[in-house]
Amino acid sequence: MNKQLLRVGEAADVLAVSRWTIYRWVEEGRLEGTKIGRGSLRVFRTSLDRLVQNNKTQEMNLTV
Repeated sequence: MNKQLLRVGEAADVLAVSRWTIYRWVEEGRLEGTKIGRGSLRVFRTSLDRLVQNNKTQEMNLTV
């Protein structure tokens, strides 16, 4: 079962970026997150999937 809310470190691992990049992207609105408890940030898995889909590049035709 895939988790719907990811910790910042987990989201960073999925996207292969730093934790600080995740915080910045949430602040910029590129990712959606929510604060839990006393300010612990969680990132919605759907927003990670959406970010990846929106930034996909077309397959390159490699001719040798």
